[in-house]
Amino acid sequence: MKTSSWMPRVAMAVLAAGLLAPAARGETITIGIGTQNTTTNTVTGGVVLKEMGLLEKHLPKTGKYKDVRYSLSWQNATSGPPITNGMMADNIQIGMMGDYPLMVNGATGQATGNETQLVAIIAYNAFGGGNGIVVHKDSPYFDLTDLKGKNVSVPFGSAAHGMMLAALQKRGLPNDFWSLVSQSPEIGTTNLQEKRIDAHGDFVPFAELLPFRGFARKIFDGAETRTPTFHGVVARKDFAAKYPEIITAYIEALMEANDWVRKNPKQAAEKIEEWTKISKEVVYIFLGPGGVHTLDPTIKPQWVDAIGADYAVLKKLNMIKDLDIKAWVNDSFVRQAYKNLGLDYEKQRAFVAGYDGDKPDASGQIWINGGDILTFGSPLQTIAGAKTYLQQGKKLDAVYLIDHELGIKVFADAAFYSVRGDNPKQREITPFLLKKDAEAFASKNGGRLATYTELIGPIDVTK
Repeated sequence: MKTSSWMPRVAMAVLAAGLLAPAARGETITIGIGTQNTTTNTVTGGVVLKEMGLLEKHLPKTGKYKDVRYSLSWQNATSGPPITNGMMADNIQIGMMGDYPLMVNGATGQATGNETQLVAIIAYNAFGGGNGIVVHKDSPYFDLTDLKGKNVSVPFGSAAHGMMLAALQKRGLPNDFWSLVSQSPEIGTTNLQEKRIDAHGDFVPFAELLPFRGFARKIFDGAETRTPTFHGVVARKDFAAKYPEIITAYIEALMEANDWVRKNPKQAAEKIEEWTKISKEVVYIFLGPGGVHTLDPTIKPQWVDAIGADYAVLKKLNMIKDLDIKAWVNDSFVRQAYKNLGLDYEKQRAFVAGYDGDKPDASGQIWINGGDILTFGSPLQTIAGAKTYLQQGKKLDAVYLIDHELGIKVFADAAFYSVRGDNPKQREITPFLLKKDAEAFASKNGGRLATYTELIGPIDVTK
């Protein structure tokens, strides 16, 4: 039987059409999304989308996606490595994690043929704020250098682990400076509370959450490294190539979640507490006005530069496979999202919010239990306001100030202060997260060291 010469060409065309078509009518597209619900920096890329149905709202439903059904698989983890494992197994197509885990994710994907790409940022601090090291509140240690030879834990492979490695390198300290072991946030928290370890390093929000819970004290903040830190979104390269509109839709949903948080910071903090069990006051210190982290999906040149510097830290320690950063970073999807929404990507990409080296904002805030969040013009006014409300018998959920040295928002009751002047109504109050910074400033400016309790003084609710 003679075979027509056109038949192979037709078969090949049909096959090619089947391979190239991103979606077929009646097809079910399963999207595995690896989230970190208790990592406050990632909530607008995960739990907020899930609880508010924002991803479903933005997923494409016309053209080649007409009649397509979506199956969303939300997979929560407490850190980045399990999400990377899921992406390598193709159970997760979109994941979110901190800067150091992101790099490991990219390098692992390139090494195994399961390539991923960095497609957007969720939140950042331009100087490293958010990661930190805490000790028990009764600990005699107040600085990183006090931890020489001590038992310290951190989730290995996390952004906090990377921050600690970078801190040692910047100070010229050896990697065996302390006895470092890997512990998850949950295990590290328990061991610190029970004084089984001397210190615990962790990522957002634990270095703030544990002091807020009353049993820990922060002695090192990532802002001391002056190195940008961020959490970002990675997508499997094959999935993104087949369904680019889905990745763009995800970023559009992320941007709507960001807008919701910015426009409704108090409500957002309360809802995120409901969804994640992270205290609303801690959520607010990160994502509220003037918070430690800025919500912004653009991939800025500074972040790409920071990736290169962070990669060098891990490479020097032989802790990461080769990573082609240029091939891994892909901002085409977030650019498309901005275009779809009629926004200027280049303008936002060039803008970096947060403390930029000038004197930090001196304002403070008080969150009254069951009431509003009030803003005050200075630390002195904030402390005076807190005392007045306490004398009125009101409960304060939180009092916030800005660290004069690091430029990050801090809980007033966890801060140290340089105080100059004896008149309570006219004295100069300068807040710091770290005791050493307060002591140095007080010594230089003729002040004295004080705590929040000392500044508030005795409270007489009968007045």
